[in-house]
Amino acid sequence: MSTAATGPAPAIALTHVSKTYQGGVRALDDVSLTVARGTFLAVMGPSGSGKSTLMHCAAGLDVPSEGSVAIDGHEIGRLNETRRTELRRERVGFVFQSYNLVPSLSVADNVTLPLRLAGRAPDRDWVTTLVERVGLAGRLAHRPTELSGGQQQRAAIVRALVARPAVVFADEPTGALDLRTAHEVLDLLRDLVDELGQTVVMVTHDPGAAARAHRALVMADGRVVDTLDKPGAAELADRLVTLGRN
Repeated sequence: MSTAATGPAPAIALTHVSKTYQGGVRALDDVSLTVARGTFLAVMGPSGSGKSTLMHCAAGLDVPSEGSVAIDGHEIGRLNETRRTELRRERVGFVFQSYNLVPSLSVADNVTLPLRLAGRAPDRDWVTTLVERVGLAGRLAHRPTELSGGQQQRAAIVRALVARPAVVFADEPTGALDLRTAHEVLDLLRDLVDELGQTVVMVTHDPGAAARAHRALVMADGRVVDTLDKPGAAELADRLVTLGRN
């Protein structure tokens, strides 16, 4: 008797996830979500909608009160804090609004820092490929303060990708950038998905940024209230306005 082949696990899988904080505040309410490999997902919603809590639980930064979270097929609820930290280093990359680069380190040392913290030697060919892809080949000896905001965010993107993670979480990655630079960074994120097969989950309040994604989730009151494929900025903005009126 033959058994059908099982494909690779999704990058992220949440099953009936809820998160209740002290005092009974329910930030997530029975959320189920699968993020396929090689996709760009945007998560939107008004303040207090649960989008940041969703990211924290999906990335293994927080543990849900109920339900399960699997990263690249690994159920994080079964792991202790040490192993969960190791899993994040191996399989998760992060891009933050404030870049979070170490000011005293060069760009070269900043982008390889996650590997050094994990005791792993960098793949020099892969680092070179990433640095050239984001246009920082001539900036490796510079300190972060010698770079523009867009260049710092590009360095942060390389750092997020250097360990070849299963998924990159981008938390308001264009929030500190001017409009032109924000567009360039969003184009880069989309290209990394389309050309390198990277998986990206981006939390944003900006309908224009979310419109760069393959799919957008709209959250309210800890729940996913809408899922839009190939979302348009106007469509997303209208949805947020509607939620704000309710």
